[in-house]
Amino acid sequence: MRQVGICLSILFLAVSFLTGSVWAAENKDKPARGLTMAMVYPGVVFGPEDKLKVDLLVKNTGRSDETVFFEIVEKPEGWDAQIKTYSNVVTGVFLSEDQERTLTFSAEPAGGKERLPAGQYHFAVKARTADEAMTRTATVDVTVLYEQKSQGVLKVNTSYPVLRGPSDSKFEFSLDVNNESDEDAMVNLSAKAPEGWEVSFKPAYEEKQISSLQIKANQSKTVGVEVTPPLRAEAGEYPFTVRVQTSQAKADVDLQVVLTGTYKLKMGTLDGLLSLSAQPGKKANMSLYVRNEGSAPQREISFLSFKPENWKVEFLPEKLQEVKAGEVKQIEVAITPADESIIGDYSVAVSAQGEKSNNDVELRVTVKASSTWGWIGVAIILLVIIGLAVTFKKYGRR
Repeated sequence: MRQVGICLSILFLAVSFLTGSVWAAENKDKPARGLTMAMVYPGVVFGPEDKLKVDLLVKNTGRSDETVFFEIVEKPEGWDAQIKTYSNVVTGVFLSEDQERTLTFSAEPAGGKERLPAGQYHFAVKARTADEAMTRTATVDVTVLYEQKSQGVLKVNTSYPVLRGPSDSKFEFSLDVNNESDEDAMVNLSAKAPEGWEVSFKPAYEEKQISSLQIKANQSKTVGVEVTPPLRAEAGEYPFTVRVQTSQAKADVDLQVVLTGTYKLKMGTLDGLLSLSAQPGKKANMSLYVRNEGSAPQREISFLSFKPENWKVEFLPEKLQEVKAGEVKQIEVAITPADESIIGDYSVAVSAQGEKSNNDVELRVTVKASSTWGWIGVAIILLVIIGLAVTFKKYGRR
């Protein structure tokens, strides 16, 4: 065991000797003092929205510890530049033998501008030791590119491209027009509409009509588009195209109006007379027409009446299955006054009830005495006359 320990000691001394010799040889090759400094990326390209930051590498290549100070010796006019660690601005750094540090060189336009101005810029940083025996300079050339944006980009959109309603309504769309160029633009407005339709443009929250508007660079405006259907427009789908245009660009948006039609019923007589005569307990007939004056069909049209007590009103037919737009259909109304009705004028209201429209007419019914009572009256008069004649003849001789 003793011999093994002696051998290990000898081996350790040999390795130590060899390692020390190698280290001494390498250390002997180093200069007494040495310093390097460089931008990790001496040429970089940024966009206007980027932050200008470049890594700065500093290394002590000598056998002595060094304190190194920094100075920014070149920068464009109107720019601020500095050297930072992760969070602090530094003007110097201590480097022990063989030590290196990576710092951050940053720059920005003076005044705290958020965007980098396009162009090419040159920066230089000088490093010196405390005794100024050694100095080094590192440079970086920066290119800030112009935004690749067209000088005439327009966009137009709407949240509600389809509107629905009756044919006698006005429809108003709201459009957002975006000028995405870097220049103010005069935007012209136009529309391609179905025949007979009227289209007008209005500024947001205003009633005046316009055909163009000024939009500043990179801003947007809201435009109202008012659409008016022609008179008696039929139910259906009607497409539109609205175009916004400048001298350099244009954009289209597709819109649509869905007309459900108008609903209007009209009831009356062909000659305009709304009166008739009747006798107690007997039917009196009258013809009425029902006209669909809307632009949409009317279906399931039924009839109601408002009449004196114990009167009877009948319709033939009792219901119309469909009356198309502009169509006229005839119905018969049979009115039977109550048996106890006295002679005079009475009012009977008749109503046509459609899906989405109704119409009323008021009829004047004149109740007259029955013809039977007329003949009875004539007979009584004749009997009275005959009686008087007999009486005068009998007693006239005396």
